Amino acid sequence: MTFPAPVPDIPAANVDKAAAYYVNTLGFTFDWGDDQGGIAGISRGNCRLFITNRSFRESYGNISPILFWLNLNSKAEVDELFAQWKAANAKIVSDPEDKPWKLREFMAADLDGNLIRVFYDFRGDMWRNDTSRKVAQRLGTY
Repeated sequence: MTFPAPVPDIPAANVDKAAAYYVNTLGFTFDWGDDQGGIAGISRGNCRLFITNRSFRESYGNISPILFWLNLNSKAEVDELFAQWKAANAKIVSDPEDKPWKLREFMAADLDGNLIRVFYDFRGDMWRNDTSRKVAQRLGTY
């Protein structure tokens, strides 16, 4: 059985305002919903998100802020998305950086303080190059 990508539930004070930020600043597409109904769906490529207001989620106890991760396909994609979001005046929390845990990542925030950690796991790049894997094993980083 193959699981589909999960769809995070993003808490927001106002669904309409939050959706507008994701669409106008972060480049998502508005799919459906509104604040009156308490939930909206947005997407960008294969990434889907639900945005919900307090009345919709109060029985679930899902409160903000939350953190969710977006797994991109390369370091170049991480840097490209960072440049796009920065140019659109997104709330950037941290610049792209190669971390010791072998992720290239940056972090942004939405209007409600929810955090979006954008990353690429470059550990796999090391394994594609057998010499790099042997060096990593010798250094104890494998």
